[in-house]
Amino acid sequence: MIVLDTPADTHALGVALGGRLRAGDLVILTGALGAGKTALTKGIAEGMGVTGLVASPTFVLARVHHPATPDGTTLVHVDAYRLGGAPELDDLDLDTDLTAAAVVIEWGDGIAEQLADDRLTVELTRLPDDRRTAVLTGAGAGWDRRLRDLLG
Repeated sequence: MIVLDTPADTHALGVALGGRLRAGDLVILTGALGAGKTALTKGIAEGMGVTGLVASPTFVLARVHHPATPDGTTLVHVDAYRLGGAPELDDLDLDTDLTAAAVVIEWGDGIAEQLADDRLTVELTRLPDDRRTAVLTGAGAGWDRRLRDLLG
């Protein structure tokens, strides 16, 4: 478990994670409202070097952020809060995006796991003193090494 004392710490974790993401990666963010999912995603976007304003795509469901450099990776940011389950998520055709982009899904716990055997789940919790905690759980062989590298 990582303790995130400030919003800047949440952002910094996202930057570090984003710097390690590549096309084909699936990151599922879980946590209550205000836990820091969008703040973490903003950091991920910065770490990936993508362009455009990163905001929660609650009403549009998904936003595509293109890399600033030709050799960068595209970020697809999804908010599954309003989706009724896995069939509606499947309608977004994210399995196609997973071949060409890194996909970050807020509120994806319980519905997005079927998209990829290899994935990272980040569970964010807001504590009573307004600090956050993050628990990172990788599924698939590739995430063990990457998490060791990320967490030192």
